Amino acid sequence: MKKFLLILGLVLVLILSALMYIRMVHTKKPSPAGIAKFESGETRILVEYYRPFKKGRVIFGELVPYDKVWRTGANDATIFETNKDLTFGDQTLKAGEYSVFTIPGEQVWSIIFNSETGQWGVGFNGEANRDPANDKRTVEAIPSNLQDKEIEQFTIALEKAGEDMELIFMWDKTLVSVPFTVK
Repeated sequence: MKKFLLILGLVLVLILSALMYIRMVHTKKPSPAGIAKFESGETRILVEYYRPFKKGRVIFGELVPYDKVWRTGANDATIFETNKDLTFGDQTLKAGEYSVFTIPGEQVWSIIFNSETGQWGVGFNGEANRDPANDKRTVEAIPSNLQDKEIEQFTIALEKAGEDMELIFMWDKTLVSVPFTVK
């Protein structure tokens, strides 16, 4: 009986591993990788993410529900890396590597920097693969409606704005700009 249970356990592990591999390989194809990068002097900020396409879909409020944690892109969780401490409003984000999750809302977005990295963006339950215990900072930003412009492919950008910086999320008719400064 023990031998049977051991063999059954091994078979289940192999099947689950194969399913995870198939899921990762097949879901990465439609959403290519993207990089947003800023370098100036000793400051280096890097965002690595996957860029899904709109494909005629209604994005915010339907494909990406309002008021629910989103992996902020496709495939793997989005990675935000900085070699300098950053200030978002009155909050400091220490230099390091973070996963970025968002909670899109009609009036306000929450941007979450989580210390766990390297995970797939969603769990088997379809929910964002994030442990809230690892959240280091959450900042809020007001979304803008692009009315006359539509962004087909999800895009993250890092822009210098005077002495400050902006972390920008763009997709469909929505733009979210998150101002910050480098310490």
